[in-house]
Amino acid sequence: MDTLNGMPGPTSRHFFSQRLRLHYVDWGNPEAPPLLLVHGGRDHCRNWDWVAQALRRDWHIICPDLRGHGDSQWSPDGNYSMSAYIYDLAQLIHQQALAPVTIVSHSLGGNICLRYSGIYPDKVRKLVAIEGLGPSPRAIAERADKSMAARMQEWIDEQRKLSGRLPRRYPTIEDAFKRMQEENKHLSAEQARHLTQQGVNQNEDGTYSWKFDNYVRTWPPYDMTHADIESLWRRIACPTLLVYGKESWASNPEKDGRLQHFTTAKVVEFENAGHWVHHDRLDAFVATIRTFIV
Repeated sequence: MDTLNGMPGPTSRHFFSQRLRLHYVDWGNPEAPPLLLVHGGRDHCRNWDWVAQALRRDWHIICPDLRGHGDSQWSPDGNYSMSAYIYDLAQLIHQQALAPVTIVSHSLGGNICLRYSGIYPDKVRKLVAIEGLGPSPRAIAERADKSMAARMQEWIDEQRKLSGRLPRRYPTIEDAFKRMQEENKHLSAEQARHLTQQGVNQNEDGTYSWKFDNYVRTWPPYDMTHADIESLWRRIACPTLLVYGKESWASNPEKDGRLQHFTTAKVVEFENAGHWVHHDRLDAFVATIRTFIV
């Protein structure tokens, strides 16, 4: 049995969305109110293990693997559009009758959950998004300067390259662990080892590869307009916490003006934290959200 700190670990379950078999873990306690923890890009549901462990006594915690990530099926046609991710989330909440649900999300997961909360404001009770607003206004402005033809050409070139890119193979799990440590210097060795063990599959030849589909690396050439995204943010009705790490590359919405598009949100910034605030400042993060999501 999977155990963490002497307690049983989560149970693996599956649901279907657009014919894909998608995976999630359920931490038990079904009589408690539901809490969804939604991971970011090239990550997996077990990156929430420490947060789930801290909150599982008070909440019924469910952590999905996004399509193409973790133990969820890869999209056969490489479809990782935002609308597809939002549909998957809507299906999980609908099928498991989770609404009104409390959500804590990170990065890509935050982007998905913020938009979902604007589409269905009555289905989300409280929302935490760690660095989930997507590209900064500056990056958006730079992208807007490119014509649709240029964006499509770039996307086609990227897809073509990825079609020939085999998943990287690490000779040992130790090599994958070292790569994980390089990715986030704030991680303790214990955290990095756990994330690596949960984030790789062993290949037939004995090597190890990350579970995510390489096609998740590309951003689609077109998406909702920024005006549409901002209109969804304005529709969010629940109390919303936008979390940022002071040492992250992500742009703080309180400083770049994006907070003005929210009616119920506030920003919290954590010292000594990068993009993965829930790993870098675990205890402080859990204390903050425990109070917020009550």
